[in-house]
Amino acid sequence: MKIKTVYKSYDEVMALPKAKKIKPKKPSIFFRTLVRMLSQMDLRKARFKFTGQIDKRKGPYLILMNHSSFIDLKIAHGILYPMPFSIVCTHDALVGKKWLMTRIGCVPTKKFVSDVSLINDMKYALKKKKISVLMYPEAGYSFDGKATALPENFGRLLKILDVPVIYIQTKGAFHRDPLYNGLKIRRVPVSAHVEQLFTKEQIKEFPIETINEKIRLAFSFDNFLWQKETGLSVSEPFRADGLERIIYRCANCNTEGKMRGEGTKLYCDHCGKSYTLTEFGELKADDGNTEFSHIPDWYEWERQKVREELLSGEYTLDVPVSIGIMLDYKALYMVGSGRLKHTLEGFCLTGCDGKLSYTQKAISSYGLNADYYWYEIGDVICIGDNNALYYCFPPKDIPVAKTRLATEELYKLYKINASCVKNIISGKTVTENK
Repeated sequence: MKIKTVYKSYDEVMALPKAKKIKPKKPSIFFRTLVRMLSQMDLRKARFKFTGQIDKRKGPYLILMNHSSFIDLKIAHGILYPMPFSIVCTHDALVGKKWLMTRIGCVPTKKFVSDVSLINDMKYALKKKKISVLMYPEAGYSFDGKATALPENFGRLLKILDVPVIYIQTKGAFHRDPLYNGLKIRRVPVSAHVEQLFTKEQIKEFPIETINEKIRLAFSFDNFLWQKETGLSVSEPFRADGLERIIYRCANCNTEGKMRGEGTKLYCDHCGKSYTLTEFGELKADDGNTEFSHIPDWYEWERQKVREELLSGEYTLDVPVSIGIMLDYKALYMVGSGRLKHTLEGFCLTGCDGKLSYTQKAISSYGLNADYYWYEIGDVICIGDNNALYYCFPPKDIPVAKTRLATEELYKLYKINASCVKNIISGKTVTENK
């Protein structure tokens, strides 16, 4: 899938009117049926089945769902039809197709940007339109098959919305089309389980901490572990293509940016070490010395390495980027080139012959909108605010996963001890409290 792009100067883009606020619409039975019919072809190919049930005569509900691949929305329609519902989606999903997307119920928001109006939109759909709301709390697709960072105090939102909560968890959707694999579909069966997390009475009764903990437990899945335990075979000969997007740091020589996933192999072009990705999702070193057989364990090791760089003050990103700006639903406006810097203080984007200068503090967001092969353009890092979103496309050898990890870990450090980070920035020695 591609996105409409238009090449304009920075001045031309910034002179354009900003997108107007969109109120949630109740999708008609015609559009609900249309999406359901269009979804059926892929669901049949994936041999989709689900367990559990939802009383579609009741509601409205807040429906939470894990986010693994593009088939997720088709799964939702396969389970929920003919029940009408709004879909909280990313702003870019409406670009070039606003009319259609709003009529199937999409409510746009900007990923990892504080948006109080989204709460009002959700309340409007639930209370005024009397329709359910589907939401992906992770905001972005899973990189390593485990849940991505969730918003803090999600329970507070549930208290405000005051409706029963349904949870849909998919199985196999990640393995069918993992983000790192470059949109190559695997022949993998997909299933889902539906359950009610909270009744309306429980939302009122339970303290926010209890609600947050139950949501955290619901999203504590591990797709690669599930694959191993169930014996799910992914036999495609391209299953390791793009794996360096997750495994960007060699566990043997500790070099970054030299890993390469190709066919069924993962290589380090620096030290020459190689691994085989088995059909059951495990890595095995060809020399017999496997540092991490479980991909999420390797990713977690990379996270720890990033945290060590942050604590030592060594972490930095400073790369040339191609820049796209999104401020309406008509197009992604490519405005030229610049530099993206990420330090302990946050992001700084400059470019367009000195006309563009945007900074974003590290404490402003708990996560980062980073994506692989975004709309078939390239790997991307997106920052921005309610005025504009800046889509930054770095060189191919820059691991955007590392920037996402650094953003998440830096936010945690600021929340735990802001003065600690300030000391690191000033060059003082810091010892982390375990």
